[in-house]
Amino acid sequence: MNEVTSATQKQWFGHPRGLATLFFTEMWERFSYYGMRGILILFMATPLVEGGLEFNTAKAAAIYGLYTAMVYLLALPGGWVADKLWGQQQAVFVGGCIIAAGHFSMALPAFGLPDHVFFFLGLILIVIGTGLLKPNVSTIVGELYPEGGARRDAGFSVFYMGINLGAFVGPLICGFLGENISWHLGFSAAGFGMVLGLIQYKLGAKYLGTAGLLNTGETADVVAQRSRKFYLIFASIVALVGLFGYLAVTGVFSVTLTGVAKGLGYGIIVLAILFFIYLYFFGGHNEIEKKRLLVIFWLFILAAIFWSGFEQAGSSLNLFADRLTDRMIFGWEAPASWLQSINPIFIIIGAPLFGSLWVWLARRKANPSIPMKFALGLLGLSAGFFVIAWGSANASPDNPVSPAWLVVTYFLHTCGELCLSPVGLSSITKLAPAGRVGQMMGVWFIATALGNLFAGLVAGRLEDLAPDALFGSVAMIIGLAGVVALLLYRPVKKLTSGIE
Repeated sequence: MNEVTSATQKQWFGHPRGLATLFFTEMWERFSYYGMRGILILFMATPLVEGGLEFNTAKAAAIYGLYTAMVYLLALPGGWVADKLWGQQQAVFVGGCIIAAGHFSMALPAFGLPDHVFFFLGLILIVIGTGLLKPNVSTIVGELYPEGGARRDAGFSVFYMGINLGAFVGPLICGFLGENISWHLGFSAAGFGMVLGLIQYKLGAKYLGTAGLLNTGETADVVAQRSRKFYLIFASIVALVGLFGYLAVTGVFSVTLTGVAKGLGYGIIVLAILFFIYLYFFGGHNEIEKKRLLVIFWLFILAAIFWSGFEQAGSSLNLFADRLTDRMIFGWEAPASWLQSINPIFIIIGAPLFGSLWVWLARRKANPSIPMKFALGLLGLSAGFFVIAWGSANASPDNPVSPAWLVVTYFLHTCGELCLSPVGLSSITKLAPAGRVGQMMGVWFIATALGNLFAGLVAGRLEDLAPDALFGSVAMIIGLAGVVALLLYRPVKKLTSGIE
């Protein structure tokens, strides 16, 4: 009996025992990620006398956008490192260690160390660590079910619950400690959460068997040679980034973080377009595959637009919660970051309901097509922004509004997410040409990164625009995209013929 089979003999609620190991690893990683993210922009925008960095809104939002975008972009090289050098199991552990180091780095200024230096070092470490951990822990989940089928789908559903459980609890604990006691204590809590995840990961690694171990079929010398090249390239990139940062800080050339974020965004768009042009005209694909590539490109655009609005939860909507929302509960003011836990709890409640809804509609041959679900996702997101635009119209620091406006907004955003996000992941695997599935999943990560980047840039406009004007503009742009997607769903659906 091979090790994978032996390891998966032990059961956890009808699933391989290794799923529990990965469930709690991802739960604690998401606890640390969303716990820190819940207070990130608040810390940057808080005055120095209150323990923050006192960045203006545009600068803080640009940093937020760059950080969240790079988390997703580095998932691409993170997956390559696991596939070619380390294996997923080692990549997950090393990634978790780097994440924990990043959170603790952000906490070190509490002991008198330079705030800006260790803050940015912490963000860089978290980005690198998440790029290693995030894509590879999901890969190991899939390898626990070599038989595939419905049992694997159910396993991923359980795993998804772990993600949202961590995302729900993280802002509650890190937000309370950060906003009420010390920002650096909140960052420390995120680090300790990741450490707990690493401890149970090592203790439960025996249940993973050979799932996620390196198996390239190549000799050790070939892998070692590739490793040396990788480390040389990585060191060179770090040196170039460090030189760029030094020259910018010392004033050798003028650059702003907003400018960097815009430049990265435009660069991603150009590269994505060139990549699709190459695949379409020079990729050697047949007519059916070319049609599906057009669909993937269309879904890429819609997904990037969706995430550019949805991911404002941690930036503009978080600032709105902090500055213009009445959070008093029996004479005590709840942390603004607590409102970041609303979306995960709605996901936990709503995911099974939406899953059942799609099955129920499919039995009646009324299940919406992939392009229709994307359109519904955008319209749900737009509706949420119209709600918060309405609620913020008369809001001011002296006249804060009820948190119910944000609760309704997040509910509508969650409905949009459940229409688009799980469907997007599934549709990419169905539409991708043979031999291009991994690359197309990378495209999905890039769309998410692009959306996060522009979410930060849009949030930076809070300095120039009133909240109702900003949220109203976002609602109209996303709503227009939703309407266009709705009008075009029939011709797009024809291009997907045979996969739904």
